[in-house]
Amino acid sequence: MRIRATVAAVSGALALSALAVPAAQADGSAPSYRAEAAKVLHAHGKTAFTGNAPADLDVSFSNFKIASAIVVGTTNRVSTTVTYTMTHGADIDINSDDFDNGPIIYKGSIEAPENLLIGDLPATCTATSSTKASCKGLIDIDPRDELINSDAGTWSGGALALTYSNDDTAVQGGLATTKVQRYSKLTVNASPEPVKKGKTITVTGLLSRANWDTGKYAGYTVQPVGLQFRKKSSSTYTSTLKTVKSDSKGNLKTTTTATVDGYFRYNFAGTSTTPAVKATGDYVDVQ
Repeated sequence: MRIRATVAAVSGALALSALAVPAAQADGSAPSYRAEAAKVLHAHGKTAFTGNAPADLDVSFSNFKIASAIVVGTTNRVSTTVTYTMTHGADIDINSDDFDNGPIIYKGSIEAPENLLIGDLPATCTATSSTKASCKGLIDIDPRDELINSDAGTWSGGALALTYSNDDTAVQGGLATTKVQRYSKLTVNASPEPVKKGKTITVTGLLSRANWDTGKYAGYTVQPVGLQFRKKSSSTYTSTLKTVKSDSKGNLKTTTTATVDGYFRYNFAGTSTTPAVKATGDYVDVQ
């Protein structure tokens, strides 16, 4: 779920300009955790995102663990597991139907997040003492309406606790970092096939990545990509033969000399916004 925020100078509060509430709420079904979390944040006005106001709930979070990167394409929903420790007041019943908590990730600062994602369901927690619990939850991401291209890059992790009956909350950020990345694809084609030894082989390809603005894949431009080769008799690719930069449409093209039978592939090392990817090798018969 996405909560994109806009800072407004209204009594120093953060105005949440858009809250994504699931369509399921329109049919009168029981409210979901994510819908209630969004409503609580909206109703708060001086939400915990201001960073200065004390939390309503005596809850804090630590030992937050999340994947180093979350790779998201154009259509498929992606979920990533988060674990953390929750410390709470002895008067809080973590098993009560009135209490829930869950992980969040956000882009920008906790005081004024550019985008914020949570899970469809609350975390599940196991008490380890009267005031501590070990928790596991999900961050659920739907790229079709929760991400835009500028969201790619480094995000921060945090957690939220809430009560349904009185809208008390606790929000804590700065617990960890992760990268949200645009899924990448890489192709290769070596020709002609077959080819005579000593002749020129032309190797073309395309480096593309998810475009969250359009819901399609588009070329990743002006990026260094390595050309690699492995002999037919080997299972290991050699070090990079040469480095090629993708053009204005993400296309790759270079030449090399035919020596022995084997496979050519392109290898992209990745960036902070786009993960590394290797093309499936293309076999060339050298005669």
